[in-house]
Amino acid sequence: MSPSRSILLVGEGNFSFSASMSQLHGVTATCLQHQEEALRQEGAARNIQIIKDSGGTVLFEVDCTKLGECASLQGRVFDRVVFNFPHCGRKSGVKKNRQLLKNFFLSCVQVLAEDGEVHVSLCNGQGGTPVDQPKREWHNSWQVAAMAAEAHLILTDVHPFESEKYQNYKCTGYRSQDKGFHVENALLHVFMRSLPYSSAQTLRVEEAVEGDRVHYNIPAELSDYIFREFLSSGSVHPVKLVQDFLLEGLKEKGLVSMTTKTLPFLLTAKQLQTCCHGIESTHCYWIHLLQKDLNFDAYTSTDKEKDQLTPLDSRGRTDTRNTVSATCEKVDSVAERLRFACSLDVDPEEESGLYVLRPSLCPQMEELLTRKEVMTNSAGSCGKTEGNNRSVEDEGNKEQDQCGSCNSVTSSLFGISGLVFRNVPVNVWDLPIFHELLLKGVFPSEREPIKLLGQRLETLLAPYGVSLVTEQECLRLTAHPMGLVGHVFASSPTDNMSHDSVTVSLNLDLLAVLLFSLPDWRLLWSHDPRFSEQFALRPLPGTSFHPFSLFPELFSFDISFWTGPSWDEKKFYAMVREACCGTVEQVKLIDMFSHPDLSQTSYCYRLIYHSHTHALSHTQALQFHKHLESLLCSRLQVTIR
Repeated sequence: MSPSRSILLVGEGNFSFSASMSQLHGVTATCLQHQEEALRQEGAARNIQIIKDSGGTVLFEVDCTKLGECASLQGRVFDRVVFNFPHCGRKSGVKKNRQLLKNFFLSCVQVLAEDGEVHVSLCNGQGGTPVDQPKREWHNSWQVAAMAAEAHLILTDVHPFESEKYQNYKCTGYRSQDKGFHVENALLHVFMRSLPYSSAQTLRVEEAVEGDRVHYNIPAELSDYIFREFLSSGSVHPVKLVQDFLLEGLKEKGLVSMTTKTLPFLLTAKQLQTCCHGIESTHCYWIHLLQKDLNFDAYTSTDKEKDQLTPLDSRGRTDTRNTVSATCEKVDSVAERLRFACSLDVDPEEESGLYVLRPSLCPQMEELLTRKEVMTNSAGSCGKTEGNNRSVEDEGNKEQDQCGSCNSVTSSLFGISGLVFRNVPVNVWDLPIFHELLLKGVFPSEREPIKLLGQRLETLLAPYGVSLVTEQECLRLTAHPMGLVGHVFASSPTDNMSHDSVTVSLNLDLLAVLLFSLPDWRLLWSHDPRFSEQFALRPLPGTSFHPFSLFPELFSFDISFWTGPSWDEKKFYAMVREACCGTVEQVKLIDMFSHPDLSQTSYCYRLIYHSHTHALSHTQALQFHKHLESLLCSRLQVTIR
């Protein structure tokens, strides 16, 4: 820390720590006692003089739980606030000391700079974090991280309290006496401000689908995930880094061409049924349009009709920017609500007016590949590729089946990537939205392309814990603890029976969690610069992420209510995500009861609140829970029990 930065020390005893620190930094040292009482402590007068001689300030009768009320601190903010070994005094128990910490944190943020730090030193075991060894039982600790969260502070670091760095420091105050206490194995806890929570909003989107200009609302619970451009050119987001890593690895065995074509988020029901391998219709977000302009000319020139293929550069990177050409505006989240289709088994002929947020890129991939221009461009790109960009089928085969001469056989992989949406339950590893990398190619059957691609992916991903499981004509890529992270399968057959059409689908978000050791997939969507700055230098896969919020507390609340004869659980999950700002990581149904005389059913769910991105206190979690109850009553007409 720069010597010019300001430091406030509270709860000082004999001022020996402040005196030692004042040799390096300008300090404002305070204590609760009045001046006469403070000077009775051994060495206090000498230490106070050292502070003043160093240009520091000493203040008496300053209550660290009411810093905002201190006249001498009015209008001042500090880069660091330090509270060494707080204690209520005498034989006070853990509950009183927890309350002291909570009140201190709530107070100190009033005088803390926006990027300032709060340092709290505690004896070993008091903090209640895993760093304490031995660790006390949770109820017998001071729960320092949870108390700080009440003031919207996150624990960013814990390291040993280095008393030897402060030569004249002498701890005192044991049970409110002028006696020392043991500071061996003591820990220094560093806190910083958390970003504030942002409320969900409904986004109105306009885009071209099947030649029509359509207007619709993105569901409020997905609003923070849209238009983030993680896959844009030049991005260093971990999802983009993983895609670059995979494409570069696959490029070593053959050409991969990624399209730069803008693709809409929305599909028609007919498009959905053409090709969605392994996706349940119940996991779709059905959308009702706000407006539809028929016969809209989506392309104004023949150039826009062409699909743009971009061969990879020497590092395997390509521009996969997939931002929808859309207009986004805030709308009233109550008046403009998303409505889900009641029936998920739709007939595309009868339900041609239904639309869905794409659960996969497969339908759009199929449409791109049916265009003659795509196949022509792909073959042309392959023909112009240098010798080191050989086919995936055989690195040494220089002929490469003439790249496209056999009934549209490309002998290369054509790829697209972008957001996909899944209307899934709230669970730890069930993602409602993620980035899919979809690759497809046609290869000679004799080369066993599924096996060959699987082996290449295994080589790339096995070091990070990914395993391949063979199921009939499909390879499943799995990892612990998230489960399925991708699959390789034979897709629509080709006219040429000697060739196989193979598709690779990979969940880039889960792979990013795996390759960079993230504790939670929700971190990928964090707006906190403390997350993004760790990837600014394009770290290699295998580089472990360092959490900027350590040991966040977990809270569990139950909610029970009566419903009518019909109950749409997916609407309930949507309300949970919206009302709780994404802080609920799991929802479990723990009880259900149907009244024998009334057409009512009682449901009881358990919600687990946990956040690695924001400070989440018991108070905040309870506020979210109460907001959820309010939304359920007003929108789903349930009766809270």
